[in-house]
Amino acid sequence: MAKAEVVAGLNAQAPTDENARMILKARLEELYSWEAFVDKPYNIRDLHNLRIAAKRLRYTIEIFANFFPVDSTKILQEVERIQEELGTLHDQDVMIALLRLCLGGEDSGSGYEQALSATAQHPGPGDFFINPAMLAHILIPGKMPVAEEREGLEILLQRLHTQREEQYTAFRKHWYQLKERDFQREVSALFDI
Repeated sequence: MAKAEVVAGLNAQAPTDENARMILKARLEELYSWEAFVDKPYNIRDLHNLRIAAKRLRYTIEIFANFFPVDSTKILQEVERIQEELGTLHDQDVMIALLRLCLGGEDSGSGYEQALSATAQHPGPGDFFINPAMLAHILIPGKMPVAEEREGLEILLQRLHTQREEQYTAFRKHWYQLKERDFQREVSALFDI
């Protein structure tokens, strides 16, 4: 996950609403810094970073709501929707990865050992990572799915792929609707940033 950018220029002696606007501007810019990945449906890490940027923007608006002289309900709904759309997409990516791990490794030993070995490596910042503890609860050491179980898991995997495509399409459509109405400018104008 990408770290939040430090907001330069904050002044502890300045009125809270001034600092809130600076932080909000930085979080809005952070959100749009990930826009290049909206059209890259399988760039999982960067779409997840876009989600985290939406979360940071949302929390900034919520935390400082009392210092903004405007009703931010509609803006919050849009940002929350982006966050939820990308959260669902991320959850589907994790499930797909886990199912692939469960179904993989049939010819070369236990999928469990391979998966645990792969997740035991320390990923770099932003790398896609499956928690080994979660993996241990899902995969049973030394046991590969039998043919009937494999068939069911493969059907589930196909359905998840279809749902993921639909989810991505819905997210992308929503993003471009926001872009068409110039959501970034709308937020900037509303909060005077």
